[in-house]
Amino acid sequence: MLSDNPLGIYEKALPRADAWRETLLAARKAGFDFVEFSIDESDERLARLNWGKQQLRELKAAIDATGIGFSTLCLSAHRRFPFASENSSTRARAYDIWARAFDLCHELGIRVIQTQGHDVYYEDSTESTWGRYLEGLARVAEMAARASVMVGIENADLPCVGSVDDALSLVRQCDSPWMQLYPDTGNTVAHGHDVYSQLLNGRGHIVAVHVKDARPGVFRRVPFGQGAVCFERAFRALAEQNYTGPLVIEMWNEGLDDAASVVSDAKVWVTEAIQQAVGEGETTAEV
Repeated sequence: MLSDNPLGIYEKALPRADAWRETLLAARKAGFDFVEFSIDESDERLARLNWGKQQLRELKAAIDATGIGFSTLCLSAHRRFPFASENSSTRARAYDIWARAFDLCHELGIRVIQTQGHDVYYEDSTESTWGRYLEGLARVAEMAARASVMVGIENADLPCVGSVDDALSLVRQCDSPWMQLYPDTGNTVAHGHDVYSQLLNGRGHIVAVHVKDARPGVFRRVPFGQGAVCFERAFRALAEQNYTGPLVIEMWNEGLDDAASVVSDAKVWVTEAIQQAVGEGETTAEV
């Protein structure tokens, strides 16, 4: 049943810590099964792609000591370095980021990379950028196959890939088992789509799910229960397709004094919402 699915927490939701052991312990204390690693567009997190053996050994030691590691990687660095860019140097950097991200997944045992569904973010989207984006996804799918790491396309905050249907169209064009879906419940509703039907439409292609609340036009930092996402319908859609993959709570709490309690409360809220949606002891829902 859905309540048995691995439940993870986005790294940026956790209290800021000086050592990885503290970060992972905070996730374990809150009851999570894993942490979603972040490679975003900041220089600080991009530097992780160049980690040496000592830094990797320290992180692996923290994983061994705490018993909690990373199952998914949120790769949002391509907002700044899109592989569809008009700039050839930017495109080269983008593919280098992909190659290094796959290497990092191998080192840390990460099995799914989430990529945001958009051709460019800070540039103007054109017919040529979109064409390069489609070509790039096919190239990334080949890289993923060689690395044996799944890539999941997220329906992100831009309208070009705002729905699960939009992301699914890209998956079908790639036609690769290594390029699939990583739906975001909040983004789906923020774009004005029905979360139940959209998640059902992703049946057979979902490799992870971002669990996030939102409101129409408001994509981030909406507390659970204060947004427009009907989680009962969202979790019921996942249960009806017997989805057994990871669920990841996506929040941004860095800098909050009470980040630990916010994360713990979110975990309790989501767990209860799942139980209310599918019912204790229910193993199969109607199809």
